[in-house]
Amino acid sequence: MLATLNSGGYRYGASDQAFYQPAVLAKLDPARFPRDSALIAAQARLTLMDESIGALAQTTGLSLPHLFLALHVTTLGLLAAGGWMIGRRMYRSVWTCLTLLAALTLRHAVARSGTNTLEGYFHPRQLAFAFGALSVAAFLRGRGWPALLFVLLAGAVHPTTALWFAVWIGVATAVADRSLRVPIAVAAVCAGAAGAWAVTVGPLAGRLQPMDAAWLATLRTKEYLFPLGWPVYAWAFNLGTAALATWLYRLRTGAGLIDARERGLFLGCLSLGVIFFIAVLLQTKVALAIQLQPARTFWMFDFLAIIYVVWALAEGRTPTPRRAIGALVMVLAFSVIRGVFVLVDLERQPFRVDVSDDDWGRVMRWARTTPKDSGWLADPMHAVTYGVSVRVAGERDVFVEAVKDAAIGIYDRAVAMRTAERLDALPDFAGLTGEQAQALASRYDLDFIVTPATMALPVAFETGALRVYRLR
Repeated sequence: MLATLNSGGYRYGASDQAFYQPAVLAKLDPARFPRDSALIAAQARLTLMDESIGALAQTTGLSLPHLFLALHVTTLGLLAAGGWMIGRRMYRSVWTCLTLLAALTLRHAVARSGTNTLEGYFHPRQLAFAFGALSVAAFLRGRGWPALLFVLLAGAVHPTTALWFAVWIGVATAVADRSLRVPIAVAAVCAGAAGAWAVTVGPLAGRLQPMDAAWLATLRTKEYLFPLGWPVYAWAFNLGTAALATWLYRLRTGAGLIDARERGLFLGCLSLGVIFFIAVLLQTKVALAIQLQPARTFWMFDFLAIIYVVWALAEGRTPTPRRAIGALVMVLAFSVIRGVFVLVDLERQPFRVDVSDDDWGRVMRWARTTPKDSGWLADPMHAVTYGVSVRVAGERDVFVEAVKDAAIGIYDRAVAMRTAERLDALPDFAGLTGEQAQALASRYDLDFIVTPATMALPVAFETGALRVYRLR
């Protein structure tokens, strides 16, 4: 509950679900999204997420809204389990373990990484991170096979997050256990060979080329992709987090609390920093170095820093039960106050499990009654304006969804060019006339437009301030 409050409440279909939910729908029913299938596949083909969630939906019989809620709760539970097991291995007091769980509810952005430590909706990246936390816990307990299994599970739902955990745990294991260094080196060589195949003749072929100017221009709003253009504060926050973790690690070393596994864990995390800087240097030459979004390695530094900060607050060099309980009360109180403030400030209900029953929700409910191959025209910023996209709520193709379509363009130049071309074709949705809408419909095979504007077109559906017009 605290994690949800600090995330601004639970919201089905929000933000990145504008991609993930349609990908699952397309897997469940290939007749959906005939126009947008290439766009959806550009990212979906890189993971097993859509196949996995689609299989769960078919097996359980749950609707996607309820299944996504169940997966969100499961994700938080797995993250809590990972945090608890890490705490039991690294802390002296159960109260400190509880303080860590409370600290993990404090959602915050990892500066200029395009990542939050928590989301107010189910996100495969969060599930992969929870598996990663369990992998860290298994490693600290000396359980290598479970650690590997959790990394593989993370890879099935979000490969890049899993990649960073694989490096982290792989290096940590090599540092902590001399007997495994040769097998790990062999595994690394095999993984490198598989990666070389993937980016040369396999499914990632073509990604070793640089992004050209036109492609890069479509990503100009995605500043988190380009660390060389970060403002000073982003570097200060991210490098400061790494420095904080290093300082607290040294304090624990001085207190005699560091064993071989924690030393490996720390050095494994530092190795991610090396990878980050190498990737940044390659970004002007290799598209893959951008697509991997290496800034997200700082999420792992953030996680390690939180673990250490909780130790410093609740135990430090002079641990006492009173100190640990005091830290727990302080962090819990802050989490509750902050969570309530965030929810009140955003004027949201704690849970939006399905599409809201407002004007937009009713239009989208009607959209689902139209032919599956119907094409829709809406404000390019409709997902931001109304909180959920046409593809998610209406389950239909849409001309363009500016935020998410541009993000998917990271992975495919053709998708990036398609999005840019369509945004150029629709520069002023609010000023669009009926004739202009019909011209777009003729050019792009569209059937309906949803808008608050009055147009000289046949009305197909109307509710509140919104009207749906037939375009042909």
